[in-house]
Amino acid sequence: MTISARNHAHSPLNIILVEDDDGDAKAIRRAFEKARIANPVRRCVDGVEALDFLRGKHEAPPSNYVMLVDVNMPRMSGLELVREVRRDPDLRKAIIFMLTTSRDDRDLDAAYRENVAGYVLKQNAGRDFIDLITTLDHYWRVVELPQMSRSRATGQSGI
Repeated sequence: MTISARNHAHSPLNIILVEDDDGDAKAIRRAFEKARIANPVRRCVDGVEALDFLRGKHEAPPSNYVMLVDVNMPRMSGLELVREVRRDPDLRKAIIFMLTTSRDDRDLDAAYRENVAGYVLKQNAGRDFIDLITTLDHYWRVVELPQMSRSRATGQSGI
């Protein structure tokens, strides 16, 4: 099953996974497979690569997407990435969920100050993670995603 955003019924919702750990990235992909979600998943290994991708530095980014972002990564952390996304007028409306091992209340508070859609502990992976993926499936089907301004890099409309 491929999930389409409600207001983009003919276009599958892309998932941008920003995760530096290969094992965690594989576990997340397996969870999507187990939940029978076949949406395109683009993995970036850190915030720098994710920003380059979103800004169309090497290729045109997808027109509609949800981001799943790890907090602790090299070069640019997930929180730094979210801050940069929120400052960019072409990206600031992105829907972002944080995936993390950090139970630090400072990270949790910082993430919600940047208007993330959710903060999910990786320790709740496994069956609970399948429940999360199913919840995201329902979320994507019922919410209206914002329209983003035209991309500077590609001239294409964003979400």
